[in-house]
Amino acid sequence: MEKVRFLMIGVGGMGREHIRRLLQVPEAEIAALADPSEAALEQVRSRFPDLAGVAVFTDYREAIAKVNADAAVIVSPHSMHFEQGMACLEGGLHVLMEKPFVDGSENAERIIAQAEKLNKHLAVAYQRHLQGPYIYIRNLIQKGELGNINYICAYQAQNWQQGTTGTWRQNPALSCGGQLNDSGSHLLDIVLWATGLEPESVSALIDNRGTQVDIDSAVTVRFQGGAIATFNVVGSATIGWHEDVSFHGDKGTVLFRNSRIFVAREGQREIVEVKEELPASSDPNRDFVDLILGKVSEAAAPSSCGLRIARLTEAAWRSAANGSQVIRL
Repeated sequence: MEKVRFLMIGVGGMGREHIRRLLQVPEAEIAALADPSEAALEQVRSRFPDLAGVAVFTDYREAIAKVNADAAVIVSPHSMHFEQGMACLEGGLHVLMEKPFVDGSENAERIIAQAEKLNKHLAVAYQRHLQGPYIYIRNLIQKGELGNINYICAYQAQNWQQGTTGTWRQNPALSCGGQLNDSGSHLLDIVLWATGLEPESVSALIDNRGTQVDIDSAVTVRFQGGAIATFNVVGSATIGWHEDVSFHGDKGTVLFRNSRIFVAREGQREIVEVKEELPASSDPNRDFVDLILGKVSEAAAPSSCGLRIARLTEAAWRSAANGSQVIRL
């Protein structure tokens, strides 16, 4: 195979970002677009004139049946991911899924099993696994430079509630959850990925702020081995975006402050900003093409990452619904 032919399912805002990335990959080709929205399809035609001759479908099932594709990228409302993903796998396609993977851990287990049965690649577009700052932090932790991780404090603030009002993201039938399941999914994922820690128990307080979905979440996780993490996901913030993550080990500390990294290694009492060159960044689309072509042995964010986050998110929701009861995983 010299080129990987892609079917794009969902070409809204994030779908167009996936298209932009794929068009920069010489070994990738966009074979077809599928979206029920004519307005979304028209925006693609306008922004990417090179795709003028690409086949267009309003029904993704028709696209799977008629297009000679190798893989699909699914960027539709969250509740549609499982059905669309299963159809693509059964149609012989590898699948790259936008976060937060599929609706719930049971469906995550089912689609992972189906991909394994059919010998197809299935990955999640957690792009931070391929970005230099996060790779640097993970390498620092995995090489043991911080020692045993004892405490993690993760904070994310975004005007998510205001920004998603009137959209499918606040419709639980389509979104399957609110801020914790959306932008917050990245925060949960990066902590689990960077540390390699396995959650043991979860407790949470969640406020919907008068909407149908979670907006503000305070989640505490105890990991196997004793480490503790607090996740503070603020969807009612007035600011556009801010994110802090602190990792404290028994030999050192690393702080991520809105893209700036500070480290205190063993014996250092003060943190020092990292000025050295960070690892090179890539993106999930480039990585997925490399995976299909056999250039890498595993996706940067395999489907198992989506399953782990689904289990953790569900536990937080159950805890909050039951008076912050501790939920064991």
